[in-house]
Amino acid sequence: MSLDVFLELVEIKAKTASVIPFLLGVCFSAYYFHNVNVVLAMVFFVAMVLFNMAVDMLDNYNDYRHAVDKVEYQQKTNIIGRENLSPRLVLGMLVTFSVIAALMGLWLVAKAGWSVLWMGIFCFAVGILYSSGPHPLSSLPLGELFSGFTMGFMILLISVYLNTYQVFTWNWANLWRTFMVALPDELWISNLMLANNLCDAAEDERNRRTTIIHCIGIENGLRAFSFKNILAFLVIVLSPIIKIAPWTVWLTLVIVPFVYKQNKRLMEKQVKSETFSSGVKILLVGSGVYLLTYWLGILF
Repeated sequence: MSLDVFLELVEIKAKTASVIPFLLGVCFSAYYFHNVNVVLAMVFFVAMVLFNMAVDMLDNYNDYRHAVDKVEYQQKTNIIGRENLSPRLVLGMLVTFSVIAALMGLWLVAKAGWSVLWMGIFCFAVGILYSSGPHPLSSLPLGELFSGFTMGFMILLISVYLNTYQVFTWNWANLWRTFMVALPDELWISNLMLANNLCDAAEDERNRRTTIIHCIGIENGLRAFSFKNILAFLVIVLSPIIKIAPWTVWLTLVIVPFVYKQNKRLMEKQVKSETFSSGVKILLVGSGVYLLTYWLGILF
């Protein structure tokens, strides 16, 4: 297996959806709680990336095995069939990555307490159920909710807790503050999956996936995509006012024209090879600039 094929198998381009919430959690820990635990943060980062890659391999593996369209999708679209990869090799790799991530997670539990275990179990469960079982989350109307909440909020929450467990208090106020900091990324991550489902609507119907688009239709899906982009910016504007982010995050508003342009591209055409990239670009640029402007506020 070549490096390029491996990187596509683990969907390396989508790792922004987990890396940036982790880094934003570090920033929030430093800004609001004035505390960072570098070693615990780095161990969690490695475990998170390994498990994220395992989940994406599992997604491709299950899509290959359960494909109804055996010709066009299984052999020509899915990377395992297209690149003639051994399903057993892919399964072995994803199990290995998952075991290593779990062992690193147990080390973190020993260092920071049982809260890490319960949050980790939730993330592992969502990761496995996302593409496994008779009704995978990715093929249900719940896919956007679980992907956005788990990667946008839970990763950030774990990052914050590991960096601040000595001073962190489990109460609704801290959970609400953490949720609000995470919300823009959560919305953009869920929109990435929504854009994918919008572009794959016909293919999903052929493969009997009842995604959110199957339930609400393409027009309502497009309205939801636009609304979540607007809401993400409104939350960023509100964040310094409620003192959970530095004023520098307001500089994120300079990308509003860019997001508007990408949003409009997807509104006009929902074609995977042409406009799905709009969802990717909005997530990459939006979450990246939000993280950068947050970090600038800590520095200056």
